[in-house]
Amino acid sequence: MRVPAHRSLVVRLLATSTVIVICAIAATAWLTVRITTRDVVQEPGRTLSADTDVYNAFIAHAATHPTWDGAADTVRRLASLTGRRIALTTEDRQVIADSSPGVPLQHVRPSALVDPLHLDAALARNSAGRIDPRVVGPYHITDDEREYLRRIAGSEVQCFRDARVAAEVIDTPSGRPTVRLLSADDSTGCRPSKLELPVESEKVPLAQLGRQVTECAGMPVSVTPTFALRFTGPAETPLRCLEDSRRDQLRPYVAPPALLFITGPPRLADPPTVSLSGANTTQVVAMTLVVLAVAFTATVLAGRRLVRPLRLLTAAASSPADQHGRVDVGSRDEIGHLAAAFNDLAERRSQLERQRKAMVNDVAHELRTPLTNIRTWLEAVRDGVTAPDPAVLDLLVEESVLLQHIIDDLRDLAAADAGNLRVHPEPAYVEDILTQVVDAHRGAADAGGVTCVLDTAGDPVVRLDPVRLRQVVGNLLTNAIRHTPRGGTVTVRSRLTADALIVDVTDDGAGIAAADLPRVFDRFWRADGSRSRTTGGSGLGLPIARQLARAHGGDVTATSTPGKGSTFTVSLPR
Repeated sequence: MRVPAHRSLVVRLLATSTVIVICAIAATAWLTVRITTRDVVQEPGRTLSADTDVYNAFIAHAATHPTWDGAADTVRRLASLTGRRIALTTEDRQVIADSSPGVPLQHVRPSALVDPLHLDAALARNSAGRIDPRVVGPYHITDDEREYLRRIAGSEVQCFRDARVAAEVIDTPSGRPTVRLLSADDSTGCRPSKLELPVESEKVPLAQLGRQVTECAGMPVSVTPTFALRFTGPAETPLRCLEDSRRDQLRPYVAPPALLFITGPPRLADPPTVSLSGANTTQVVAMTLVVLAVAFTATVLAGRRLVRPLRLLTAAASSPADQHGRVDVGSRDEIGHLAAAFNDLAERRSQLERQRKAMVNDVAHELRTPLTNIRTWLEAVRDGVTAPDPAVLDLLVEESVLLQHIIDDLRDLAAADAGNLRVHPEPAYVEDILTQVVDAHRGAADAGGVTCVLDTAGDPVVRLDPVRLRQVVGNLLTNAIRHTPRGGTVTVRSRLTADALIVDVTDDGAGIAAADLPRVFDRFWRADGSRSRTTGGSGLGLPIARQLARAHGGDVTATSTPGKGSTFTVSLPR
């Protein structure tokens, strides 16, 4: 069967790979343009970041030095790193340090005012206020005071940890340790502590600062070592006075305000764009054609290799059922697994077909014998050859019962195959059921000279279908009596394990050959090849017993030793 071109797997693979290649090349070109444009657009941002680094470097110097001595080295270093001119002047534009002296700065707009007591919020980093925290001034504490405060801080952190609140000790620029909570929960009662009290080195400057704030605010105010206020009344005025008073107190300890100039290439007002030139476009098109050619060739080769085993499988599947053979695609990929599954399916189909034919022959054979006997005797009575005496009627009834028994067995097997074999479990006494089964078969056993023995472990109550259990054990018992010679013994034993009821039916007959043991549960199978009823029944008892046990969630298994007998074991879940 020829596949249309638009449905061919090779064509579809080729179209898919072509679309993928085109999209990949287009996406690569677009991404290149986007990345280049983005880098150019981000250049002003990087310039601003460099300006911020320069500003914070001078803030750090001013916060820790009372003068600008040594600033020239910082100016030269930063100018070398940024590639731009950096200059530092006083507020009246007297040059303090300049990386490119000689060019006047009188009419150049300064980039920022460097004053650690008046930080630029847009440029300053790691600062929660307008005063740089590195400006310590008169608040340096001694080493002994630092150790004392660290012990207090450690006790406070331990208190928080005992209350399952995360906290840590950090040191401020003055050397004073403080406790910082790592969570928002501060309802532990671990504060206030001695950590908020000033040490000896801080008392004089804090008192001086408190007097200045009080004089400014017009109300009694005290200042803590963390520069928190204690007062009564509106907060706006004391807070403003605190900031102004701190600047007055710290001014002698920082460098004077200075103007910072950062000059260089002008910043771009309009972000540039990048586009492909004619030469670049030609190169992209040429590369696209090359990639398309490679993709086309690879797809065709891969598609032909992929389609060949599929065509073999299609041809094998389209052949008549009786001509199915194994298909060898010569690969171990997914298609190879598909071929293996196809071969397995074909083998199982052939096996099922053989079993179906054998079953039809077996059913016809099993039904033919009783029907032939009934017809023969009825014709003999009709023709007057035989009188319809009780013996003939008994014979006809016996053949009819046998025929009915075969039909009932076939119905049970059909129900099991269709999944309609139902059981009705209920609490039942196992010993009573087994006693009934053995008693019911004792007559047949006595007629054959076989002794039936029942051996039960107590009288347990198990939830199961008593009718079906009698049927299972009855089938096994019938089979055992039939294959036990005169003078032999058939024993029915029951025992209860932690999760199952076990019933064993054991005989001391001829046993079953090891080669025949796997087939004892096949339908219509009998070890006697002559198919005579003297040594075998219909061949349905054991299959039905297994199906009934499996309907309970259990199973029937068989073990045998030739010359010593066989044991059939029923296992049902409790």
